[in-house]
Amino acid sequence: MQIRAATAADLPAVAAIYGREALEGHATFDVEPRPTSTWKERLAATDDRFLVADHEGTVIGYATSMPYRAKPAYLHTRETTVYVAPGHQGLGTGRRMYDALLALLADDGVHVVVAAVAQPNPGSLALHRACGFTEIGTMREVGRKHDRWIDITWLQKVLT
Repeated sequence: MQIRAATAADLPAVAAIYGREALEGHATFDVEPRPTSTWKERLAATDDRFLVADHEGTVIGYATSMPYRAKPAYLHTRETTVYVAPGHQGLGTGRRMYDALLALLADDGVHVVVAAVAQPNPGSLALHRACGFTEIGTMREVGRKHDRWIDITWLQKVLT
């Protein structure tokens, strides 16, 4: 498996991974897949990172960073996201992507990263803890999807 920068050719696979979660899962609060234009904009963002896990020519996961908030004082804080395709979870893919992403962000001068994990998701919580994130708190019932309320647990890691 190779962790590398995403390219335009990877976007259909990234969109499929995310789209499945939007329609069937609860890791995202989107209820419809994102349009291709959204993924192209994310790829074109020069101040953040967009990585993929490539297994023998197939994208099996992706990791991104994005501004935490638009206000200037948050400049050195990024929110991170990692998605791994079904069938590849629990095999170290997420950890390898996170290790690469966090190293790049530290090199970029990012001070702290944050992540929001929709609950229940013990695998994602374990991944974040293994990568050195600290649980900050849980916001109860902030989202509703698939006829149930969903909590969000926030985690953070200081990089520099």
